[in-house]
Amino acid sequence: MKTLQKKLLLLLLMLPLGLLAQNTLKGVVLDGSSKQTLPGVNVLVAGTTNGATTDFDGNFTLTNIKKGDKIVFSYIGFKDETITYENQNTITITLQEDQKELKDVIVIGYGTTTKKDATGSVTSVTSKEFNKGAIVSADQLLTGKAPGVRITNNGGQPDSAPNIRIRGGSSLNANSSPLLVIDGVPVDNTTPAGVSNPLSLINPNDIESFTILKDASATAIYGSRASNGVIIITTKKGSKGSPEFNYSSSVSFGNVSKKINVMDGKTFSKFIQEYHPDLVNNLGIADPSAPVGTVDDPSTPDVIEGRILSNTDWQDAIFRNSISTDHNISGRANLFGYLPFRASLGYTRNEGIVKTNDYERYSYSIKMNPNMFDNHLKLDVNAKGIITDKNAIDEGSALAGAVNMDPTKPIYDSNSIFGGYYQTMTASNPNIVSGQYNPVALLEQRSRPERSIRFLGNIEMDYKMHFLPELRAVVNLGLDASESKIRETFTDNAIATYNGTNVVFNPGKNYQENQTITNTTFDSYLVYTKNMNGLLKKFDIQGGYSYQNFKNDGNKEIYQYNPNTGIREILINPNNPNNRYYNELNLQSFFGRTNLDFANKYLLTLSFRADGSSLFREKDRWGFFPAAALAWKLKEEDFLKNVTFVNDLKLRLSAGKTGQQDITGNVGFYPSIPLFSIGSTTSQYLPGSNLYSALPFNENLTWEKTSTVNAGLDFNFFKNSLISGAFDIYYNKTSDLLARVPTAPGQYLSDSFITNVGKTEGKGFELNLNIKPISNDNSTLEFYSNIAYNSVEVTDLGDVERLNAGGGLPVGTNVNSQVNAVGFQPYAFWLFQQLYDTDGNVIPGAFVDRNGDGQITNDDRYYVERTPKWTFGFGFNYNYKNWDFGTSFRGQFGGQTYNSRILTSGWIDAAVPTNSSSLSNVLDFYAGEASTSFINFNGNEKFSDYMVEDATFLRCENIVLGYRFNKFYKDASLRLYGAVNNAFLVTKYGGQDPENFGGIDNNFYPRPRVYTVGLSLDF
Repeated sequence: MKTLQKKLLLLLLMLPLGLLAQNTLKGVVLDGSSKQTLPGVNVLVAGTTNGATTDFDGNFTLTNIKKGDKIVFSYIGFKDETITYENQNTITITLQEDQKELKDVIVIGYGTTTKKDATGSVTSVTSKEFNKGAIVSADQLLTGKAPGVRITNNGGQPDSAPNIRIRGGSSLNANSSPLLVIDGVPVDNTTPAGVSNPLSLINPNDIESFTILKDASATAIYGSRASNGVIIITTKKGSKGSPEFNYSSSVSFGNVSKKINVMDGKTFSKFIQEYHPDLVNNLGIADPSAPVGTVDDPSTPDVIEGRILSNTDWQDAIFRNSISTDHNISGRANLFGYLPFRASLGYTRNEGIVKTNDYERYSYSIKMNPNMFDNHLKLDVNAKGIITDKNAIDEGSALAGAVNMDPTKPIYDSNSIFGGYYQTMTASNPNIVSGQYNPVALLEQRSRPERSIRFLGNIEMDYKMHFLPELRAVVNLGLDASESKIRETFTDNAIATYNGTNVVFNPGKNYQENQTITNTTFDSYLVYTKNMNGLLKKFDIQGGYSYQNFKNDGNKEIYQYNPNTGIREILINPNNPNNRYYNELNLQSFFGRTNLDFANKYLLTLSFRADGSSLFREKDRWGFFPAAALAWKLKEEDFLKNVTFVNDLKLRLSAGKTGQQDITGNVGFYPSIPLFSIGSTTSQYLPGSNLYSALPFNENLTWEKTSTVNAGLDFNFFKNSLISGAFDIYYNKTSDLLARVPTAPGQYLSDSFITNVGKTEGKGFELNLNIKPISNDNSTLEFYSNIAYNSVEVTDLGDVERLNAGGGLPVGTNVNSQVNAVGFQPYAFWLFQQLYDTDGNVIPGAFVDRNGDGQITNDDRYYVERTPKWTFGFGFNYNYKNWDFGTSFRGQFGGQTYNSRILTSGWIDAAVPTNSSSLSNVLDFYAGEASTSFINFNGNEKFSDYMVEDATFLRCENIVLGYRFNKFYKDASLRLYGAVNNAFLVTKYGGQDPENFGGIDNNFYPRPRVYTVGLSLDF
């Protein structure tokens, strides 16, 4: 009996131990698509801190578990998988890709993160959100899509250069463009010769997403080149599944959306008779000595007193209805079962709406993303390139001529000695052209073929250590190289013999340039990532070194016709016979960053970068740029965790400093080094000797610095993300501005030079709001919108209150209308306040005496800010079964544009150019669209605020309608679509187009309205 009792007692004692028995589970985690192992997967026992992470072979070991435990497997980009432990010893888990989670992954500097874990001000724009229709360059995909990002191109040329400003920029004379990073390679801001748009390098069809980094926390990791923000462009990758192919093709038809309203031939002849009767013989009638009658009805035939009068619309003569085509084919596959691969070819032929302005581009791209050595090594190989050919015509002169040319003159003249083109010659000297050159001849008798071949490629190697899977070593090698060739000529029939003398018509310099640019990039860094079980859930730390070298090597050959011989003669500089130039810039950096995740609620990011630039002397060469950011995941707090309508809510706060050193566009590559240039051979003290002149330099130049504070809120509410977006508010302060200022005689060997002086301050807010009211199997409707306010002010300029802004001159003057002044926006207009009579008409030469001293001087001028403070964009996408319809709008509130057409053609005496016997066309006064009050513009009228107009506008960027045939042929699908770009413009601005980056509307290349039909075939 005692023995039995002892056995029962022992059994009772062992029973709890048996119930609490702890086991060990080993396993491997696989990718559901490729069946390859997944390293770095989080393995966690639900409700505990007990967990593990898979190694580089996808293996894990989990201890201290018991039957019935729930084990959760999670990995970025894949759906979570949960199993119940049933005392098994080994297990194989397969994770499936989560497309929604993959869309939430965003690329940042030297790494990736998710929207939920981002601590800085970051905006991501994916291919789903891109602008549609006739897209030639990458910037057109992004225009109007991101708050605080203002993209204004220089006009309607096929490769028009974009002016991109993030939060208004921060510099005065240094480069204010954001840093562009394409597949991990920072791109030089200097475009190759023959390339106007740096973003034309990438075929828009190859782009997967844009990531815009705005605040210092997000940008400081890039240091010296990031003070104006960063745009990271990521191209499409290969597939892990079966091969997929796409062919897309489109045809576009463009026309002029708005012309300058000048007089036609009949109206102009009537105008000359009324206001300049002494010049009626200069009109284009057959017999200038015959009396000129009155044109009573402009709709009657072009006849005056029975004599033929030309009625030429010179704008119609230089414009055309353009036809453009675009073709792209791409394929992606998983080659050999382990090599995700994508390749594409593209061809674009784009006609500008100005005759002979043609652009042609061939593009290619290759991308490979293999995992090697049992997933220990991940490679990212990119190669992309373009070949561009264009005829870079002198469209500025042609556009000016089309507005100014006398409409009573013909385009062609069979008796003309200049290849059949009509041209007025000076009466006193018939060998000299009088007035405006024939604008059609300017286009058709000149050519400027430009060819550029450019390559951008990199290899990034990401290796996880065998002995320590949490430690990765990353090396990135990049090359951006280009070769360009430019040649400008005018035809031989531009030279003729007149009265025994050679006459050059349509003159110009024959010009040839050959250029090679080679930019190299080398990045290397270590990343250590660790998942924890305590308060600190996860942390990563990285540090590394970056090297960039920019080399620009070329030469120019200039030829000119000798009117006496009719022969092209090369212009040789004896001190530089090959007209060679060579510039080199070197940047080297050390950087580090750490991310800490506390309790899955509080995120902390710290970063630091030290930059060295060859632009500065050794004592001032290095700049140091720290940043910090904190994010609070409010959704993870108990008071919101179970609130079902809140999907995500995160509060962000960041501060940091970035730098700026790019002033090469203003003073060259060596502004702080004493250099000498060889003097003219005619300036010699001794025969055979050369003099050398010292070039301007400032050995005390150092970094321009921008400090930023940013607060933001990310939100996502209701089912299917009904309402989502972000709100940011920020403050920037830039010091040690790199600005061109007047200098004392002899100080910098120039009367003005770049130095560190002054400060600017910027502040504003941004709102990005998306609403998805419909989301079901048949249809989706999504509205998107963004609005931004940005105000930048010059707060200090050292010893002066105002500096010339270095550009933006009114036509025909030598005085700046734009200045940088303390207390005002950079590049503000400096103008007189116009006086008007009781009927609202301009009083010529009368301005407000603002200081009350009884005289009108520059002290009476005031500042008018040109740049809009408010920008916005909005639109919607609607899908119903196989139909899709979308549109996007963008615009601005405020800002001012100087309407130069009033200055050049908006007054009575503008019809009679100085020192010319020919006549010039003027704005159509009779239509009441221009002032006749100004008698002349020889005084202060050029600086009247009458010339600037409100630049508020709303532009319909595109309208797209498409239909997809899901079973077009077997498994192939076909989408057909039609689109219109630049559909309409709403504005009160009286000139041609209020959207002008420089604020001066003059000889503007009109933005065309473009109609597109296209298809996209997936098979």
